[in-house]
Amino acid sequence: MKKSLTRLEEIEEQFGVKKSRTIAKLDFWQSTTGLILGIFILGHIVFESSILVSKELMYKVSIMFEGYYFFGETYPGIISFLAGSIFVVFIMHAGIAMRKFPNSYRQYKAIKNHAVRMSHSDTYLWLVQIITGFIMFFAGSIHLFMMMDEPQNIGPYISSSRIVQDMLWILYVILLVSVILHAFIGIYRLVLKWGFFEGENAKKSRKRHKLFLKIMIVVYLTLGFLALGKYVYIGMTHDFSDGMRYKSETIIMEKH
Repeated sequence: MKKSLTRLEEIEEQFGVKKSRTIAKLDFWQSTTGLILGIFILGHIVFESSILVSKELMYKVSIMFEGYYFFGETYPGIISFLAGSIFVVFIMHAGIAMRKFPNSYRQYKAIKNHAVRMSHSDTYLWLVQIITGFIMFFAGSIHLFMMMDEPQNIGPYISSSRIVQDMLWILYVILLVSVILHAFIGIYRLVLKWGFFEGENAKKSRKRHKLFLKIMIVVYLTLGFLALGKYVYIGMTHDFSDGMRYKSETIIMEKH
């Protein structure tokens, strides 16, 4: 006996429309890869900000990711592997997300005009995500490639030297602003899209989520810029003639 059809299924059958789950799957993977990248970014900024506590702590965080506390030696290749894995997720996320980008200036202008006429803040946030996503595609790729190519050159002194002497602070200012805005707006949109922490009143929940979004953006931008300022200060004041990555006060291990 033929199973009874819903009205939608009858219409699909009548007009020969086949159901496709491709869009739903792409949305799922876009959300998943975005969440992974968001968590990575939040953790990455916190770990980099360890320099604000002390150079010693930043060094210990660096060698932790090189496996020192697990193997008794450092293996910079671990950082290359982790950065490479994030890069794969990054490319996947960018590739899936690009299908939602306006493919012409006319489309972008129409969306922008719509946001202005409707005074719809969430549309503005989406436009910010598009712009920051475009910037991140280039700036983020450069940063990840450097982590993969020179994993041994991460530490309170050598990182500071690179930021100042190679003028990388310009790249990191652009990347820091873009990545924080993109990450938190993305998390905010994920929460709304999948109905997390919605509560009984959706309007109040949205307002609460947006307030949290603004607070976290300010907190992370402040943390990131303070840390970047500390690296710049070390890069301008430290004598790098000895070629040392850093000489730990508690770990008997010299890295050149």
